[in-house]
Amino acid sequence: MNSSRQLAAIMFTDIVGYTALMGKDEQKAFDLLKKNRQLQKPIIEQYNGKWIKELGDGVMASFNTVSDAVNAAIKIQENCKAAKDFQLRIGIHLGEVVFENDDVFGDGVNIASRIQAIANPGTIYVSESIHNNISNKQGIETRFVKQETLKNVKEPLRIYEVLVNGLLSASLYQEKDQSAIKISPEKSIAVLPFVNMSNDPEQDYFSEGMAEEILNSLSHLKDLKVAGRTSSFQFKGKNIDLREVGEKLAVSTVLEGSVRKQGNKLRITAQLINVEDGFHLWSEKYDRNMDDIFAIQDEIALAITENLKVILLEKEKAIITKSYTQNAEAYEFYLRGRFYLNKRFLFQSLEQFKKAVEIDPGFGKAYAGLADAYVILGFYNYLPAREVMPKAKDAADTAIHLDNSLYESYCSLGMYYSCYEWNWKEAKNNFLKSIQLNPLYVQGHVWFGHYYLCWIEGKFEEGERHLNIAIELEPYNAMSYINKYAVLFSAGKFEEAFLTAKQGYEMDPDSMIGNRIIGFAYLHKEQYAEATGYLQFASKLSNYAAFNQVDLIRLYTAMGLLEKAKAVMEDLKQRLSAGKYVGSCIMSFAYGFLGDIDEAINWLERAYEEHDAYLCILKYYPWVPLQLRQDSRFNSLISKMNFPG
Repeated sequence: MNSSRQLAAIMFTDIVGYTALMGKDEQKAFDLLKKNRQLQKPIIEQYNGKWIKELGDGVMASFNTVSDAVNAAIKIQENCKAAKDFQLRIGIHLGEVVFENDDVFGDGVNIASRIQAIANPGTIYVSESIHNNISNKQGIETRFVKQETLKNVKEPLRIYEVLVNGLLSASLYQEKDQSAIKISPEKSIAVLPFVNMSNDPEQDYFSEGMAEEILNSLSHLKDLKVAGRTSSFQFKGKNIDLREVGEKLAVSTVLEGSVRKQGNKLRITAQLINVEDGFHLWSEKYDRNMDDIFAIQDEIALAITENLKVILLEKEKAIITKSYTQNAEAYEFYLRGRFYLNKRFLFQSLEQFKKAVEIDPGFGKAYAGLADAYVILGFYNYLPAREVMPKAKDAADTAIHLDNSLYESYCSLGMYYSCYEWNWKEAKNNFLKSIQLNPLYVQGHVWFGHYYLCWIEGKFEEGERHLNIAIELEPYNAMSYINKYAVLFSAGKFEEAFLTAKQGYEMDPDSMIGNRIIGFAYLHKEQYAEATGYLQFASKLSNYAAFNQVDLIRLYTAMGLLEKAKAVMEDLKQRLSAGKYVGSCIMSFAYGFLGDIDEAINWLERAYEEHDAYLCILKYYPWVPLQLRQDSRFNSLISKMNFPG
């Protein structure tokens, strides 16, 4: 293996708006990739650069001199502007990197990538090391932009923008393609997470929960477009221009606020802001007690509808002022449960929902949250399906009995009937009921499109359509892209799947599932170094959950590292010996990847007896060990489940 360490200027480029375009017009997106390649390659070669690789819609190149890198970037932006097909972001950093065969590694690569990610459309952003090298070059100027703390980079970096002949490179793109500009509806809003002004950071659950409850109540109004929670909450803790929020989320107004909670005392501020000019359409401050929390939320929601001149039908007014509990203590536990569930701290979430329903047995939304937590714990094999799935059904049924408009509970029942009873008719009916009650429910489209339509019915295109709806509703929700990757991969659309996995990972690079899926994507490409890094990190993030350990067995056997694979297998066996739960399907896969098919079948038959939650996906699940899938006993077991179609 040939490797060398040297100083190099690393350049990353990225197509602006490619993710959204891929969701709307795949063919146009792929055409842009080809044009981007044709535009950049000759310029990089002209300036003595080395084309390293493409990363989805991005390009990575290295240069021996800083001047060549910057001049190449300028030329690329000029040609891109002349072509008028798309816009680019470019980031450049000078640092020590390792060249190994035809790839480049090191902190210098990571920093250049992070700089590119924060660049504005049509600009060239560079690190201080680049700036220092070109500060005296004729015809090239820079301006200081900001000092930025980049992900996975210890020290903050000073970032500069390249100016050419005294002009901002961003001015190259003043003539925007009007068809690409998002038109924000006049009656549209993004509810940002409220700022926690309490001394206790543990109170984040309350400030976020306040905003989320207001957002959810407004989302029922037909006359008002409301940006989704995940998209709005991505701006938490960021000092960002509200005009950028409006542009990214295609909304004309933003609700922001703060919460100070001390004991039973509350101070809540809220302001409704026009993103175009920053004008405050409405603002209010509330000094109340916790018992008034429900009235405050109602007042804020009604003030928004009044100031945006939203036409309120009586039914809609009843929905946004509806109270699901009058018990402030139960409500706090519910908010904590949702806070932990959103972060996938499942066991903590479960305990909070349990406390909420203990205090108020008539709190339907808390039962709906409880059903969600149980279903996810069962599906991902954290706990045995026989232990948690019936509890999920009981919680969902109770929620619906208390309030039959709770769409989340029907979605949980859809998963229950899919994963545990294998009652396909009831599963589909409940998923459809959930989406019918709330067509804007992203999780409903994701679970129905991915787990039911794709992996149970094998209707890949229909499943993809629901994932596209989810992405349209929540364009900055990493989970939608991650689930879409699985659908595309199952359908054999491998290149598109890879790009989608990259998009999902980049939106949430610190999540277990994001690292797991991008690891899968690289494993399929047999790019084992990348796959190893991501899959090992995913396993670490999950505290070495059993399904992540099986991913490593799959990886190591593919690489021919049998001793490593056996060591991971030994870890799973020790867990079982210690009385810890490891799903039978997971053990079947582990033995299957190691080539012990008889033992794999034994575990699969045990999974059938236990109604293991993974069994429902195996008919079309693309990552079943090949030798296991080819065994007649595997197919006999699948046929016993009477899959639809």
